[in-house]
Amino acid sequence: MPTAPPLSQGTGYGVVLGLGLAFAAGMVLTTYVLKRYNQEVQTSEMFSTAGRTVQSGLVASAVVSSWTWAATLLQSSGVAYRYGVSGPFWYASGATVQILLFATLAIELKRKAPNAHTFLEVIRARYGVYAHLVFTVFGLMTNVLVTAILLTGGSAVVTSLTGMPTAAACFLLPVGVVMYTIAGGIKATFLTDYVHTVMIIIILFVFAFTAYTTNLNLGSPSKVYDLLVQAAQRHSVAGNAEGSYLTLRSQEGAIFFVINLVGNFGTVFMDNGYYNKAIAASPVHALPGYVMGGLSWFAIPWLCATTMGLSALALESNPVFPTFPARMSDADVTAGLVLPNAAVALLGKGGAAATLLLIFMAVTSASSSEFIAVSSIFTYDIYQTHFNPRASGKMLINMAHSFVVIYAILLASFSTGLHYIGISMGYLYLMMGVIISSAVLPATLTLLWSKQNLAAAALSPVLGLACSLIAWLVTAKKQYGNLSVASTGSNIPMLAGNVVALLSPLIFIPVLTYAFGPQDYDYKSMTLIRLGNDEDIAAAADTDLELIPGVAGMSAADSALEQKKLKRASLIAKSLTGFMTIAFLILWPMPLYGTGYIFSKKFFTGWVSMGILWLFCSAFCVGLFPLWEGRRSMANVFKGILTDLQGKRGGKVRGRTEQASQDSESPVDEAEKVLNVVTEK
Repeated sequence: MPTAPPLSQGTGYGVVLGLGLAFAAGMVLTTYVLKRYNQEVQTSEMFSTAGRTVQSGLVASAVVSSWTWAATLLQSSGVAYRYGVSGPFWYASGATVQILLFATLAIELKRKAPNAHTFLEVIRARYGVYAHLVFTVFGLMTNVLVTAILLTGGSAVVTSLTGMPTAAACFLLPVGVVMYTIAGGIKATFLTDYVHTVMIIIILFVFAFTAYTTNLNLGSPSKVYDLLVQAAQRHSVAGNAEGSYLTLRSQEGAIFFVINLVGNFGTVFMDNGYYNKAIAASPVHALPGYVMGGLSWFAIPWLCATTMGLSALALESNPVFPTFPARMSDADVTAGLVLPNAAVALLGKGGAAATLLLIFMAVTSASSSEFIAVSSIFTYDIYQTHFNPRASGKMLINMAHSFVVIYAILLASFSTGLHYIGISMGYLYLMMGVIISSAVLPATLTLLWSKQNLAAAALSPVLGLACSLIAWLVTAKKQYGNLSVASTGSNIPMLAGNVVALLSPLIFIPVLTYAFGPQDYDYKSMTLIRLGNDEDIAAAADTDLELIPGVAGMSAADSALEQKKLKRASLIAKSLTGFMTIAFLILWPMPLYGTGYIFSKKFFTGWVSMGILWLFCSAFCVGLFPLWEGRRSMANVFKGILTDLQGKRGGKVRGRTEQASQDSESPVDEAEKVLNVVTEK
C-alpha cells in the first residue's frame, strides 16, 4: 500500500521553483559583478569556454558536480540495498576510472586543438563532414540519455517525497538551470557547480554522522553490522559469499560492476560536457583538476551508498521505515527510492527535506553541464558549420541561448513520456552503454593514434551499435522468451549489450584502418580551428577585445612553453591515471573478491571510517582549495565593491585604467553599458 509523502506539495514546488529562481538571481548578480570588476564581458567565447582560464580547484568541483547525477546517489544506494557492501564500491570504482583516464584525453585536446570549442570540431578537422555527422549523432544521444536519467530519477524522488506530479517536476526542475545558464554560460556552471558540490558534501556528512554516531536505532558501525547480519539471516543474497551483505564476493554485484564500468566510458568520453570543462580549464590546470575531481568524486557514491543503502537494509524491519513491515519492491529500488526511504527512517521529515535538497542539487548541477554541452554542439557544430560559417559573436551567443531553452523543453517532454511508459532511471542507466559506448574507442584514438582513418572513425561506431543492439535483444529473448521492459532491463542482457558495444570496435578499427590504408595524420588541421569573432560584442560593450580574459593571443615563445608543459603533463597523466585505474579495479578489490572475505566487525568499522575520512579530503579539494585559488580575484572584487560603496572614483575599471581626461566615463556608466548589452538579449 503506498505511503503518504512525508512533505507537502507546496514544499516540493517551493524547493524546485524557489531554489531554482534563487540560484538564477544569484548567478545574474555574480555575472554582473564579474563584468563590472574582472572585465568578463559575455562573449560567445566566454559563454562556451570561460576564456580557457579556469583553475584546477574549480575544474575539480565542476567534475564532481557534473558526475554527481541523481543516479549517483540513488542508483548506488539501490545496489547497496540489493548486494550489500560490494554495491557501493563497485559503483564508485566502476565510475571513477573514466574520469581519471579522461585526464589524459583532456591534456591531448589542449595540446592538439587549443582553440576548439567542442570535441566534434576536432573530429571534423581531422576526418571531415561524414565522421563529424556520425559523432554529432552519438554525442547528442549521450546528452539526451544523461539528461533523461537526471530528470526521470530526480522527478521520481520529488514525487515520492512531496506528492508533486512527476510531469510537473520534469518541466520545473530545469527552469532555474536554464535561467542561470543563459545568464552566465559555462562560467555560471562552474560557479554553481561549486555551490552545489559543497552542499551535497555537507548533506552526506549529516547522513553519515547520523547513521553511524547519533541515530537511536543505529548509532554506530557496530550496530549497523549486527543488523546487516540479521538481515542476511532473514533474506540471504543469492550469489553472495555465504549469502552475506558484508562481502565483496557478489555475483550479481560483479555483473553490475562490468555494466557500470563499460557504460560510463560512453557517458564520459562521448559527453561534450567533459570536453567543455577540459577546454575551459587553463592548460596547466586540466590534469590536476581532473585527477582531483575523480579522486574526490569516489567518496560520494561510496559513502552515500554505504550509509543510506545499508541503513535501509538495517532499518527495514523497524517501524520507522516507510514500507514497514514489507520490504521495498524491485520497482521502487529501480526507481531510486532506497535513499529517500532511508533518509526518512533516519531523520523523519528532516531527512525527507535533506534528500529533496540533495537530489535538487544533483539534478540541476549536472543538467547545467548538459545544457551547455548541447548548446555548444548546436551552435558550433551545426549552426556555424553548416548554416552560417561567418556568424558574428552576437549571433553565436543568441543561438546558444536559444538552443538551451529549446533543449530544456524537449528533454522535459521526453522524460515525461518515459515516465508514462514505465521507463525508469535504473533502466536508462544500464542501457546507455549499449547505445553510445561503440563510439568511445574511435573518439579516443582520434587524439591518440595517427593511423586511424576516416572509414574506421565513421563506420566502427555504427557497426558497433548494430552489434550491441543485436547482442542485447537476442540475449533477452533467449533468456526470458520475450522482449519487455523487465526482460531487456535485466542484468545479463544489459551485460551482453554493454560489453559488445565497447569492445567490438577493437575488431572494426584495425580491420577498416588497414583495409583502406592508414591515415598518417599530423594533427596540424586541428590547430587551425579558429576562435569565435566577438568584435561586435566587445565594441557594443565599449571595451578592448584583448582585455577580455582568454581572448588575447599568446606570443610564439609563450605558445612553445605551453606546449612543452602540456607534453610533460601528458606523460604524467598517462602513467598516473594508468596506475590509479589498476589500483581501483584490481589491487584494491580483487583480493577481497577472490578470497570471498566476509567483513569482520572491526574491518567494517574501518571501511566506514575510511569512507568518512575520504569525504573530508574531498571537501578540502573541491570546497576549500577553489577558494584559496580564487582568493586574489575575490579580493579584487570585494575591493571594487567597497570602492563603489564609498563613492570613490579612479583606479582600474574592469581591467582598464580610467583616463584622466574630463570626458572619460565613470565606472558606473561603463558597467551600465555592459549590463544594457546583456539585458538586451
